[in-house]
Amino acid sequence: MKISFHGAARTVTGSKHLIKLDNGKKILLDCGLFQGMGEQTMELNQHFGFTAAEVDYMILSHAHIDHSGLLPKLVKEGYKGHIYCTPATADLTEILLLDSAYIQEADVAFVNKRRIAQGLPALKPLYSVSDVNEVLTRFIEIPYDQLCHIDENISFQYTDTGHILGSAAIHLTINENGKSRKITFSGDVGRYRDIILRSPETFPQSDYIIIESTYGNSLHEESADTEEDLLKYITETCIENRGRLVIPAFSVGRTQELLFALNKLETQGRLPDLPYYVDSPLSTKTTEIVKKHSELFNDSVIELMKMDKYPFDFKGLKFITEAADSKKLNDRKDPMVIISASGMAEAGRVKHHIANAIGNPRNMILMVGFCEYHSLGAKLMRGEKQVRIYREEFDVKAQVASIRSMSAHGDYDDLCQFLACQDPSAVRHLFVVHGEPEVQDEFRQRLINKGFGKVMAPELHQTIQLD
Repeated sequence: MKISFHGAARTVTGSKHLIKLDNGKKILLDCGLFQGMGEQTMELNQHFGFTAAEVDYMILSHAHIDHSGLLPKLVKEGYKGHIYCTPATADLTEILLLDSAYIQEADVAFVNKRRIAQGLPALKPLYSVSDVNEVLTRFIEIPYDQLCHIDENISFQYTDTGHILGSAAIHLTINENGKSRKITFSGDVGRYRDIILRSPETFPQSDYIIIESTYGNSLHEESADTEEDLLKYITETCIENRGRLVIPAFSVGRTQELLFALNKLETQGRLPDLPYYVDSPLSTKTTEIVKKHSELFNDSVIELMKMDKYPFDFKGLKFITEAADSKKLNDRKDPMVIISASGMAEAGRVKHHIANAIGNPRNMILMVGFCEYHSLGAKLMRGEKQVRIYREEFDVKAQVASIRSMSAHGDYDDLCQFLACQDPSAVRHLFVVHGEPEVQDEFRQRLINKGFGKVMAPELHQTIQLD
């Protein structure tokens, strides 16, 4: 049995891990899009590093585009099988992939203007809406903790990782050459004591583990400070400075956490009387799906809903879907809070809001999640004094702040707690993925110090022979 790492290897995005059995069967874990990798991004997404038509089984950990975003390309290039996922992941992946298809088409149209002007041939988008629609027919929904046999030698089950709605670790049992081997892929691991979702579940002993490491070298601030931090930045920006607060936020998870925190401030009578906008059609749809899957909320949120049926709504909140209404916000001078996708500020309406706000020191751009190093969000967080938005240079005069406590990824304590149910001496090999190189290296050493023997951070497209 071999495993190859075709994404999220020495980087954070593009999750794709391919297991090849001795009988030739191939199992793909995730099929994610590379994002925010600068000029490399388009080239990385053009080539899988394997042949799509040769994959026999596809198992998805969760809906985020860096884990699901190349599924349409996989099917387009010949994958014939099912796509296994949890029910909530199926709902979220549908809207995320449709949105991604529109972005692919828009991005390629933008690039082609320059290519045609240079006499170069036009590029085609990675996939279209029709390719996404074909993906949607392949979904097989598997609930948490239910054993699923995908052939006579391969079975798996999901456990909740508390990262986003429907996120799961994948636990494979593979019988081969008279031996049974258990392989766990963590997907993305959430935080214990998340404000909305349940904590990650324990899982059976595994022989091989693939573990994410996004925050493998750091500790988050206490999440209890989230409401206080939000209130501080709203007060400072909108009340004292009479400016606007622009919050880039991922449509899935982060936007709902923000709304939940703002709702909590309102129930306490402390939320400033201002207009609050969620300016993203995708975020609007996602919030409705989150409401639909309240069975996945933690006990404290379920208890709260007995008194407040709508924990993601509050006075002054408006959802904006139409582009014309979004543009009108830029003409207004009154203080307001705008929550808009994407979370890394790499695409979507938030780029327009940042461009509109960035030149005024009364305004603030508030980052609330992980940003890949090359992304606009990361550049702002690093304190760069000038940034490029839509091929135009902008001086950064607005205030820039961040709330680290809102990350949906676990820190090194959370990741180590996730692995605490394992006997390190029984784990034959542990692979560290989904992190920046220096983060992976620090987390790898931390795991060695905890007693795990063979721990490595594989390179892109590296193949490892399992014992």
